[in-house]
Amino acid sequence: MPLPEWAFWLTLGVMIVGLIGTLIPVLPGLELIWLAALVYAIAERFATIDPLTFAALTALAAIGITANIWASHLGSRLGGASWQALLAGLGLGAVGFIVGLFVGGIGAVPGGLIGALTGVLLVEYQRRKDWREVARVGTGWLAGCLLSGLIQMILGIGMILLFIWQGLWRVP
Repeated sequence: MPLPEWAFWLTLGVMIVGLIGTLIPVLPGLELIWLAALVYAIAERFATIDPLTFAALTALAAIGITANIWASHLGSRLGGASWQALLAGLGLGAVGFIVGLFVGGIGAVPGGLIGALTGVLLVEYQRRKDWREVARVGTGWLAGCLLSGLIQMILGIGMILLFIWQGLWRVP
């Protein structure tokens, strides 16, 4: 069942907000793009966004959403972080995420980032007792986070272009 043209443009607008969310941590990013595609696909019974296209969108979203974990981990490892520091970063990142949900003005994602960075830095300082080494590890972690944001933005653009291509290709 074809949807009215405004539904396509509304969905595209929501996706653009999601793309902005890949740059601004307080807004949902790839999750919002994926959810908009899902709602559109269900509403039009997967006629335009067919199951194969939706699977591709899901794969891109999964890679991008998990990029926060693997890209910051990669940056930390390249910076010389120990597995203990990464584990502490993961734990304090989760705590920061939860605290950020309830503390006004911080937000879950910034709280998680602050918690993760704090965990990595504290453990590495405890191990090394050298602020220069700790700064190198922290810089690696931050570089990984920036890489994650870049990956998410590129994948978000790809998801939106795939949606546009399918939407315009199948328009009667």
